[in-house]
Parts: sequence; C-alpha cells; structure tokens
Amino acid sequence: MAKKDTSKNITIAEVLTKLQAKAHPDQLAGMQRYGMIIEKRLGISMPDLRQMAREIGKNHALALELWQTGIAEARIIAGMVAEADKLTEEEMESWVKDINSWDVCDQTCDNLFEKSPLADKKIRDWSQRDEEFVKRTAFSLIACLAWHDKKREDSRFLPVLEIIKQCATDERNFVKKAVNWALRNIGKRSLFLNRAALETAREIQQLDSKAARWIAADAIRELESAAVQKKLQK
Repeated sequence: MAKKDTSKNITIAEVLTKLQAKAHPDQLAGMQRYGMIIEKRLGISMPDLRQMAREIGKNHALALELWQTGIAEARIIAGMVAEADKLTEEEMESWVKDINSWDVCDQTCDNLFEKSPLADKKIRDWSQRDEEFVKRTAFSLIACLAWHDKKREDSRFLPVLEIIKQCATDERNFVKKAVNWALRNIGKRSLFLNRAALETAREIQQLDSKAARWIAADAIRELESAAVQKKLQK
C-alpha cells in the first residue's frame, strides 16, 4: 500500500512546536565554538532535523513559511522540504540574502540550491557579490555540485575554476574556506579535473594574498595525496 502523503496537512505552528520540543539550549555554546551563529537557534542535531524533514515530506509552501521564521533549524528544514522545480529566482535571491551562518548556507546548497536549474547562473551571480555569505553560497554550491552531480560533464567545471581563481584573494574566513572546498571537490571528480584543479591551485599560489596561498597549499596537499590519486586511478 502506498504511503499516504500527509505533508500538506501539517501547519507551520505544528512544525515550530515540534522544533521547540527538540530544542537543546545547552548545545548552543558548542555550536558557537564551531562558528555557527546562535542567535535564533534552538540547538537541534542534524539527525533530528533530517528525521523531521522526512516526516514532513516535500512541501514548498511550508518551506517558504519556515524560512521566514528566521530560526536556523527551521531554515535548514525549509531547504530539505522545498521543491527545487518550484523554487523561483526571486525566492533564491531572498533566501541567500538572509543566510548568516555557514551551516545554513551549506545545508541549503546541499539539499536544495544544487538541484535548481538556476544553479549555474546563481554561481556566476553570487560569486561577484560582496556580501560574505552570498559569496560563500556561490562556492558552497560549486562544492556540492562537484560532489553530487555525477552526470555533469567535467568540462562544465573548467569555467568555474577561473571563478575560483578570481575570488581566491578574499581574506574572509567563510569565503576562503568555501573557495578551498570548491577547488578540492572539483579536483577529486576525475583525473582530468584533478590536473586542471592542481594547475589552478598553482596559479592561485602565486597571487599576493595570504588567503590565496592557504587555499592553494591546502588544495595541493589533498589533491596530490596518495589517497586521492589512488581513488582517481580506479
């Protein structure tokens, strides 16, 4: 018997009540040490959030309501239950301007933005923006696509490497870490992209920037490692 779809019956009030029931304020200090913004955060674990999202099911209208609450965990669930084929460019722009914590950024890219047909356009647009978390979202999105989209042709990542190089001098912590993540994930897709990513990393290493040198050195260390090379050879 097919599982009955009850997702459309759940209300925003019911979801918020469930979130409050799972809140662990004692976890907030630890989250803050990992660089998460704890304002408007309840202290709920990712396994609990994933379970709640599975119980809710896909529900785009509810996702938009959850996002508007401003609660970090509600926004993470919003990315999980939203429907990529219904997500408009206006909604993506509205959401990205609200992001203020790296985990909300990365979860939204991982669960939703990477599935949007607008992903490539948003990478180009957001990578040229100045806001720290808007720019981070561009590179988190690159990292997620490189990791998950197995059907994407490797050649489509070559222009992205140029974007990475252009933005590698940004000294802001959450940007430089995402730029590095994107470069490493591209370089782990295939031998072809490994060579291309290493070439880009060496070009970045020559830039007069502390952030660029860190991004390059860390990427080269991983992409040249025996473990990565062995995996790619297979």
